Amino acid sequence: MTKLNKLREILGSKLQENVRMAHYTTSRVGGVVDGLLPVYTVEELAKAAQTLWELELPFRILGSGSNILVSDEGFHGVMVLNRAHNLRIRSNEAPPSVLAESGAIFGTVARQTALRGLSGLEWATSVPGTVGGAVYGNAGAHGSDVAHDLEMATILHPIKGIEALSADEMGYQYRSSVFKRERIPVVILSAVFKLQPSTREEAWQRITTFSEKRLASQPPGASTGSTFKNPEGDYAGRLIEAAGLKGSQAGQAQISTVHANFIVNEGGATAQDYYKLIRLAQARVKEKFGVQLELELELLGEFKDER
Repeated sequence: MTKLNKLREILGSKLQENVRMAHYTTSRVGGVVDGLLPVYTVEELAKAAQTLWELELPFRILGSGSNILVSDEGFHGVMVLNRAHNLRIRSNEAPPSVLAESGAIFGTVARQTALRGLSGLEWATSVPGTVGGAVYGNAGAHGSDVAHDLEMATILHPIKGIEALSADEMGYQYRSSVFKRERIPVVILSAVFKLQPSTREEAWQRITTFSEKRLASQPPGASTGSTFKNPEGDYAGRLIEAAGLKGSQAGQAQISTVHANFIVNEGGATAQDYYKLIRLAQARVKEKFGVQLELELELLGEFKDER
């Protein structure tokens, strides 16, 4: 019996096989994954992860499908589709806070707390991913980030089990946690974020301002989100534009004419098209400015460096 058959035997018919990832990523590209396993509660998420670790089956947690580029050759393993999205807004506590399960869209959490007259997460309204991805990668926008607002993250470790960690214990740096940097295989289950009392009108005005800035500065349509981390003291988009690459195309993928740190799918792009533009931007910026651009998105599967 194969490991995938064992997984199906344990978890039942929820397991979907040979699923094309282009249907589940914000870039609308990506090849076939061996298995796709939707989970709808934190308990299901934890059980799925523990079972996959025990079976020694490679897996990734998939939230909104942003910040990830799956190769055209696909991914040999299981994608756990995280749909655990419950929120508990603690507006009557001092100070107030919100507990969000890791499959919740971070922007939705921001809007729901603002509607309750609570401030602190308005910056996250433009973050396209889930709470789990944001906590894992220290997502940020508009001068703030998860490290600033996280009170506690509940994680699942393959050896230590369930742990509750503070922001300090997450080892945050710019767009990374200790788990992301050192590739420690943990699963984010939920997170508690600190909030401050405000009014619905004031909080929603900040949401509106940040949303307008995003619409004015970021391209619409299918993309992975930000491609590269900003180098210290500079911006990846500025460097790529200064290197003359704004609007450059590979197949049906294009370095956005709105913001050069975004690669957009013009319709029918492949993951390899995206990868060609990634490598082009890295090479040209290194050549012209001596700066090595580091990826913010995660590559999954095999990609070809073409000469």
